[in-house]
Amino acid sequence: MKQYDYLIVGSGLMGAAFAHLAHGAGKRCLVIDRRQELGGNIRCERVEGINVHKYGAHIFHTSNERVWRLVNDLVPFNRFTNSPLAISEGRLYNLPFNMNTFHQMWGVTTPAEARAMVERQRSEALQRMRAEGATEPRNLEEQALLLVGHDIYHTLIKGYTEKQWGRPCQSLPAFIIKRLPVRFVYDNNYFTDSFQGIPRGGYNLLISALLEGVETRTATDFLADRAALSALAEKVIYTGPLDEYFHYTLGHLNYRSLRFEHEVLQEANHQGNAVINYTDSSVPFTRIIEHKHFEMSPQEVEQTPMTVITREYPSEWTEGTEPYYPVNDERNNSLAAQYLELAKREPATIFAGRLAEYRYYDMAPVIEKAFSLAAAEGLGDH
Repeated sequence: MKQYDYLIVGSGLMGAAFAHLAHGAGKRCLVIDRRQELGGNIRCERVEGINVHKYGAHIFHTSNERVWRLVNDLVPFNRFTNSPLAISEGRLYNLPFNMNTFHQMWGVTTPAEARAMVERQRSEALQRMRAEGATEPRNLEEQALLLVGHDIYHTLIKGYTEKQWGRPCQSLPAFIIKRLPVRFVYDNNYFTDSFQGIPRGGYNLLISALLEGVETRTATDFLADRAALSALAEKVIYTGPLDEYFHYTLGHLNYRSLRFEHEVLQEANHQGNAVINYTDSSVPFTRIIEHKHFEMSPQEVEQTPMTVITREYPSEWTEGTEPYYPVNDERNNSLAAQYLELAKREPATIFAGRLAEYRYYDMAPVIEKAFSLAAAEGLGDH
């Protein structure tokens, strides 16, 4: 008899959520992580009394009551509402695109005026595309122009997107921007989900609650000692990079990486908002995060004399750096599909999560995935 029912490789939200469900069903689990700490990319670090999101802003949002109930039963969440801003050429704009944005851009005050501006620019983009013989958008730029028009695209999308992906919008596939929220109301709430918030006290509390009672090991590299570690358990839940598992035998999948520059400032309130995007191509970072706004009230923000900000710099992924976003273009999706075919030949290993499935997951869908995986494993209803 093996020592564990499940060896779970990776202690991020996917691994921790599945471990919680399996442990609750009476299964013996071991969670390992090659980092020195648990929590994956939602890990926080306490700096000057502020919970710093070490690997970028994470805002939990969902309309799935089952998911929301699970996380709130473990850790109380606050009522943080994500209302980011964007700076272009020194001017501030509200996000997502709504009546505040349209007033800031064009001076319009009614939905009819804003709708007319957007529709006119959409029509101009469509006419240009058809004049060139195209019936469908051929790249991200054309897709964005058809969705929101020239002014919004060139002011708030183009520079930011090209920094994020490291290539011109004209060379990016159209499907990357399938839709862009355009709201003809004065509403700066970025998400439309029924529930959103951040754990009171930071995400480390959520990870600790998910892993309560579960054996864990950090600084443990599964791929460096695969045979010995796999021998410990009946099944492996693998959440690491898909191509790395197979020693890159079919080639490397491409990712975008991120570099984070954290800075403690001797001031109470640096930018007045949790997230501000910088859309100008001349600015090397894509956004600045000011972490205290995630959990503190406006009064608490002013009463604490220091703040922590993070500048976020996108970059190409290279070996040794952290993979964050899959580059889901035709070449990479085809290669990922080939790797996933190889994965089917590994009956004792289940590939789950952002890196192992080579697809982008938000936090709530990760937990939904854990629920479905637990059900497929016959672990009962939770």
